[in-house]
Amino acid sequence: MTYNFDEIIDRKGTNAIKTDRCKLLFGTEDVLPLWVADMDFRTPDFILDAIKKRLDHPILGYTGTGKDFYPLMQKWIAEHHQWDIKREWIGFLPGIVPGLAFAVQSLTQPGDEIIVQPPVYYPFFNVIKNNKRTLIYNELKEENGRFVMDTGDLEKKISNKTKMLILCNPHNPGGRVWTKSELAKMAEVCQKHDIIIVSDEIHADMVLPGNTRHTPFATVSEWAANHSVTFMAPTKVFNMPGLVSSGYIIPEPKLRERFASFLEASEMNSGNIFAYIGAMAAYEHGEAWRLEMLDYVQQNIEFVNNFVKANVPQVEAMIPEASFLVWLNCEKLGMSTEDLHKFFSLKAGLGLNKGTIFGPGGEYHLRLNVACSRKILEQAMQQLKTAVDKLQQA
Repeated sequence: MTYNFDEIIDRKGTNAIKTDRCKLLFGTEDVLPLWVADMDFRTPDFILDAIKKRLDHPILGYTGTGKDFYPLMQKWIAEHHQWDIKREWIGFLPGIVPGLAFAVQSLTQPGDEIIVQPPVYYPFFNVIKNNKRTLIYNELKEENGRFVMDTGDLEKKISNKTKMLILCNPHNPGGRVWTKSELAKMAEVCQKHDIIIVSDEIHADMVLPGNTRHTPFATVSEWAANHSVTFMAPTKVFNMPGLVSSGYIIPEPKLRERFASFLEASEMNSGNIFAYIGAMAAYEHGEAWRLEMLDYVQQNIEFVNNFVKANVPQVEAMIPEASFLVWLNCEKLGMSTEDLHKFFSLKAGLGLNKGTIFGPGGEYHLRLNVACSRKILEQAMQQLKTAVDKLQQA
């Protein structure tokens, strides 16, 4: 391998959320922080070098996207997702979570119902409730160790007040890469009721080796293209979320105008100088790093799965098809979700996300981030085994 993913980097003292909020969330700073969905891998040198090169110039003034920003984005999406997007369809977005809030604000009205599919990335709930919309759950089902959509339940949950569905594609925390067939069935239900789909596709570039490729929701049908807002970003896959560099893709002109004019009126349609530079460097030079990183993550996932099967059978890992996040079912430990969270942090010394923050279906679960050095992951699994062994002996 060209890149060193075994390197251990101390993030303390850098205002990193992953380390600085441990005391607040876990009751102790003495945990391995394996929760926030960023990586402990060094941000690729080609991104850091591009930023350093720009810093050779002594003025950090107002800066536009640059002529290569959108062509590089178009080229990346065409090559990786077989989606030929036109320049007028796309625009800059200062982060996908803000984009979700902007979509809710610009495309729905207070009191409208918005559907999500839990357990799912918890900011989905916040952007709905905080903007005075009504949150509706279309819960996922678990079949053969992975999540599947329940379109029958979706049909039942839709009313004349339902205006939007926020989709997580690929899924977080379960790591599903939704197939074209699954997305098409969901689209058919939503088409009957003229529902807008907002698709968070930040994990699109993180499909793990051997899995079906990512399908952008907008590509499943002409209706889907004309009734969807897609968000993508290089920040997750290249470990630069602090640069807050994302993009939206909206093929349908009237829908795009509603969203884009809201961004413009809010003065939220541009980014900072390093957001542009980092994204362009990622799109232009990132493929080799991406593939090596995914291979390393895949091996980490296999290590965790094999370890718990052999040593902690009370914990079952849902194997993700995309991302570096592993959904752990800990129901066999016989604890409430709250006690489970405390056990992992205070007894095993592991800081993981509590499953219930992802909504219904998160009970007795925790989310583990495996985008770290194998040595750290080995230590984490050994700490878990030691804590569970002591629990069984008590």
